[in-house]
Amino acid sequence: MPPSPPLIAVIGPVEPALLTAWVHHYRSLGVEQFLLAFHFPGHVDHDQCHQLLHTCREMGIAPEIVSRGPWHEHTNPHLRDALRERAGEGWHLLADSDELHTYPAPLDEVIAEAARSGIGTVGGLMLDRVSNDGTPTGWDPDRGLDTGYPLGGFLTHHLLRADPRKIVLAHSGITVASGNHRAEGHRPANRPPVPVHHFKWRAGVGEDAERRASHSDNGIWKTASPARLSEARRLLDHLQRHDGRIGVGSSRIPFRPVTLQAVPGWWAEEATRLVATWRPPAWGRGQKDPGGMISSPSS
Repeated sequence: MPPSPPLIAVIGPVEPALLTAWVHHYRSLGVEQFLLAFHFPGHVDHDQCHQLLHTCREMGIAPEIVSRGPWHEHTNPHLRDALRERAGEGWHLLADSDELHTYPAPLDEVIAEAARSGIGTVGGLMLDRVSNDGTPTGWDPDRGLDTGYPLGGFLTHHLLRADPRKIVLAHSGITVASGNHRAEGHRPANRPPVPVHHFKWRAGVGEDAERRASHSDNGIWKTASPARLSEARRLLDHLQRHDGRIGVGSSRIPFRPVTLQAVPGWWAEEATRLVATWRPPAWGRGQKDPGGMISSPSS
């Protein structure tokens, strides 16, 4: 059996319990090598950084890179690509620290099928996980993420109008775009896409969105596109209209019970259709959107 691919990730200031659950999840899939870069923006205090790095080392993982500073749009791909260079030739598993993949088969089988396709990538789709009533809350590590955030839906797509597609596995020779959203000239062939359980909507996500919006708007965090600012504003507007919660009762963004252990019966049809039809907002061709940015009339 070929060795499992190394996991490549850039880790921000997440809670240690999430990092622990994330590592355990990927170890359960057979991942043995973790190549991690930690980046801490200026608002994160020394104790928080120390605790997260200590948790990482306690799990037997030595951080490859530790850096501090503004979270510019180029920060994550720069660090990720440095890790991919260290990983060397072969397949790389790519996952953010709030993303837990559910594969339809063992990793070696998924990679073998991708290798036969000649594409060099495996694609996923974000399934956003929220609490029962949509409150961005904390979670009990003893009960697990499934219990804390039992509902799943396509919030990234429907609310933020952001790219929900992910490259979850890529060969070392394939260049992957910022955010692991695409690989030019190497569109994944696997259908349906791999579920990428996205546990972003936890306690503190509103404050994080306010910081992203403010720092992107005033240039403290540099960005080459309007997307990051628009997405943050959309989320803040939604939270304000729903008393600080995600609107789980909205017919526009249906949320349904899901778990990390099983692919929902509706996934194949709905996720395949979304991947096939998704198009980025055409900035500058239409009216202002709720985020205060410009979008096309059809977005």
